[in-house]
Amino acid sequence: MKRRNFLKNASLTGLGLAVAPAIASCETDDKKVKKSTGKTVVPVVVATWRFHNATKAAWEVLEKGGTSIDAIEAGCRVEEADLKNTTVGNGGAPDRDGNVTLDACIMSKDGGYGAVVCMENIAHPISVARKVMEETPHVLLAGKGAEQFAVEQGFKRENLLTEASKKAWEKWKVKSEYKPIINIENHDTIGMLAIDKNGDISGGCTTSGMAYKMAGRVGDSAIIGSGLFIDNAIGGATATGMGEEVLKTVGSYLIVELMRQGRTPQEACEEGVKRIVASNPNYQNFQVGYVALNKQGEYGCYCIHGGFGISKFQEGKQTYIDSKAYTKKG
Repeated sequence: MKRRNFLKNASLTGLGLAVAPAIASCETDDKKVKKSTGKTVVPVVVATWRFHNATKAAWEVLEKGGTSIDAIEAGCRVEEADLKNTTVGNGGAPDRDGNVTLDACIMSKDGGYGAVVCMENIAHPISVARKVMEETPHVLLAGKGAEQFAVEQGFKRENLLTEASKKAWEKWKVKSEYKPIINIENHDTIGMLAIDKNGDISGGCTTSGMAYKMAGRVGDSAIIGSGLFIDNAIGGATATGMGEEVLKTVGSYLIVELMRQGRTPQEACEEGVKRIVASNPNYQNFQVGYVALNKQGEYGCYCIHGGFGISKFQEGKQTYIDSKAYTKKG
C-alpha cells in the first residue's frame, strides 16, 4: 500500500467520517506496550513511518557494534538521498518561492546536540548537524551560515530541486493556495531513535518541511525538545506532523520527562498527543505523531489521526507497527 493512502486530511468529516476520542495504544507483537521490566534489550532502532531502508541501514551499524549516533546518521542519510521522498533531503518539495530548504538535528548519548535550519543546496543536513555538534562551539546554524559551514566542512553544493518536485510546484503555483493539510505527501519527516550494544541512546530528525511553506518557515524537526529529545538515563522521543503544534507543547521533551516520572513510552506518547488536543480545538485539521523509546528498549507510538506508524528493527527482524490514534472512524 502506498504511504500516501495512510493519512487523511481534515475533510474526513465531510466524507461522513466522525471523529471521537478513543482509548488507544501502539500495537506491538504483544498487542500492548507493557510496563517496564527493568531488563535492557539492545540494540534496537525505531523510526517514524515505513522507512524500512533507513532502519535497516541503522541496524547494520548497530549489529556490527557501531555506536547509536553512527547508526542514526547512517539511517537518516538513506531518506535524505531518496529522490522519491519529497519531504526529506534531496528532492524535497520547495517553499512557495521554489527553494528547497532543509532542517535537521541530531542528539548524542552525552547530551550533545547539533542542528541546521533553513539550509539550502546541501543534500545531507543530518551530517551537517553532526558537524555542528562536534566541530563548533554552537548548537544551531541557520540559512546561508549553515550552508557556508557545510561547504567549509567538505560538503558539496548541489541543486536539490528535482524535475518532479519542480513540476509539482509549478502546478501548485497556478492557484497558489496554501493549505497546510498534513498528509504523507507534504510532511513525511523521519525521526529516528537507536540504542546500541552499550545501551546508549541517540536520535536524529530530518525534513524538508511542509510543501510550499512561507520562505523562512522552520518547524519542530530541528528544535531540541520539540522534534527530538534524548536523555541517556531515560530514553528518547521524536515527532512528526504539524510542527507548529509540537513546538508549542515542547512535545518530545515532555514525553521523556513523563517517562522519567514512571510512564511507559506508550503512556507518555498518548499524554503528549492529548496535551496538544486539549489546547487546540482545531486538532481535527492537523496531524501529529510521536514515537518514544526507553532505556529498556520498550517503545510506544501515538497520533491524533490514524495513518501514522513506525518502522522497527531489532534482533535482525524488520517490523512495521501501526499506531492507534486519538480519533477514530465512527
